[in-house]
Amino acid sequence: MITSVLVANRGEIACRIVRTCRELGIRTVAVHSDADANALHVRVADAAVRLPGVAPADTYLRGDLIVKAALAAGADAVHPGYGFLSENARFARAVQDAGLVWIGPPPAAIEAMASKTRAKELMGIEPLREVTEADLPVLIKAAAGGGGRGMRVVRRLADLDAERAAARAEAAHAFGDGEVFVERYVEGGRHVEVQVLADTHGTVWVLGTRDCSLQRRHQKVIEEAPAPGLSPRLTGELHALAVRAARAVAYVGAGTVEFLVAGDRAHFLEMNTRLQVEHPVTEAVFGVDLVAGQIRVAEGDALAGEPPRARGHAIEARLYAEDPAHDWAPQTGRLHRLAVPDAVRLDTGYTDGDDIGVHYDPLLAKLVAHAPTRAEAIRRLAAALERSVVHGPVTNRDLLVRSLRHEEFTAGRMDTGFYDRHLAGLTEAAPDPYAPLAAALADAHGRSRFGGWRNLPAQPQVKRYLMAGEEHEVRYRHTREGFAADGVQVVHTDARLVVLETDGVRRRFEVARYGDRVYVNTTALTALPRFPDAAAQHAPGSLLAPMPGTVVRIAEGLTEGAAVRAGQPLLWLEAMKMQHRITAPATGTLSALHASPGQQVEPGTLLAVVDSHAP
Repeated sequence: MITSVLVANRGEIACRIVRTCRELGIRTVAVHSDADANALHVRVADAAVRLPGVAPADTYLRGDLIVKAALAAGADAVHPGYGFLSENARFARAVQDAGLVWIGPPPAAIEAMASKTRAKELMGIEPLREVTEADLPVLIKAAAGGGGRGMRVVRRLADLDAERAAARAEAAHAFGDGEVFVERYVEGGRHVEVQVLADTHGTVWVLGTRDCSLQRRHQKVIEEAPAPGLSPRLTGELHALAVRAARAVAYVGAGTVEFLVAGDRAHFLEMNTRLQVEHPVTEAVFGVDLVAGQIRVAEGDALAGEPPRARGHAIEARLYAEDPAHDWAPQTGRLHRLAVPDAVRLDTGYTDGDDIGVHYDPLLAKLVAHAPTRAEAIRRLAAALERSVVHGPVTNRDLLVRSLRHEEFTAGRMDTGFYDRHLAGLTEAAPDPYAPLAAALADAHGRSRFGGWRNLPAQPQVKRYLMAGEEHEVRYRHTREGFAADGVQVVHTDARLVVLETDGVRRRFEVARYGDRVYVNTTALTALPRFPDAAAQHAPGSLLAPMPGTVVRIAEGLTEGAAVRAGQPLLWLEAMKMQHRITAPATGTLSALHASPGQQVEPGTLLAVVDSHAP
């Protein structure tokens, strides 16, 4: 039996694997980069081994170092999690050659299915060799790995080569393999997948369907099980195709077969030879622990003849440190507090006080709700997200709540173009108008405890806050009874709680402050100084880094004095394993270029200046 598992991953999946191992009485070993030295997955494991460096290519993608770490720590098995080396057959063989148990499918099965091109050939599907105008739109995909990395939709033939180069670079960085392929892009389809679990005795369990249609940049955001609205005929066809794919490669362990469903037709996409990020919804519906199932299968145990019966509906939302309103820009910084209602399952790799860095995926946590019906699961998850405390970098929490309550989603009519159609409305700012006043009153109460009342009772006090990108000025007065403000009754004030009454309705505002950053319930504000800092102003046409990251390349031939057109890509930043284009804001002349390849930048760093008035 397995007694010690090295988890060859990081973040929430590493913590989730450790949790199951602990329940099974199995010792765990973590690996970590220098950036993750104090990460949660390191703290919860029984032992940890350093992988020197920061970049994935130097750490979590170094299979040789991971095998050495397992042997040095006395582990007898390796679990790859998802991403990184989870679908790398060479790594799986290296683990086995070292005398360790590989908790995953046979290397030959990984080779057959982990490459999307070979998987399609195995299922009788040929990728596009030559792309013509008639084939558009097309999708460029990484042959290895997933998670939306190395993936691009191309709608103009002129963009094909540039997008293929960008996809190759992104795939190579994320998976250590830059191979990509091209296939036709099906508009308006749903992303539906089937979970399988197979043992070494010939049994293949089908654990239902999942719908993962709500995606941004081809990476899933909200997933659910079972997939709603499928006909019995189509469900049966999907199950049969999944079993066929698994048996075709003598599959062992947990795997997922993915399809694009258009109407009542299924188009095979790929088989992921690993655990999926969204596996918790299947666990909730079928009452199983898929990680425990992987471990038992790796130990040689046989599955029961039939899988458990499905019960109810489960939905998962991925909480990302990113700003959906600004091109999904990843966010970094200190996570001051993360608290989620007990009504949902929380899988996370972070706790209060942890830093969200630039080097890895921006996934903070996954929240999963399970209920007897889909409508109840939606309601439970939306409410839990709404009541969660997330103090730190900007997240997609509000987007998730609005997505779950959108009529297209509640009716089960969503497809992979959901955010293309609705993103503007879903990210429209709707801050609480009373949040700035509550923040000002809480701040004034805290200061008054130390200095007493220094102002005349009738003299108005003024505070300025930045909220949802706009400046808000609030006024209040000190009175003998406490505080007063126009249009509201101040019922209670202390440094952490303000109660206001308007039109006979009392509302509570919980306030937390971290430096200049203030959180009032779920609204984030920034306290502004009394007088603006003139030195912080930039010239018109200035291009500032929207996120921390690395400048990976400058547009070919771009130099100061060059003519540029509006929307022209000027340089590329890499942050959290994704590449982001910085484009010219207007047609004009590049009057300054401060960025250079390899440069590390922080948010607000001046990268370039485009003078739209220059000749």
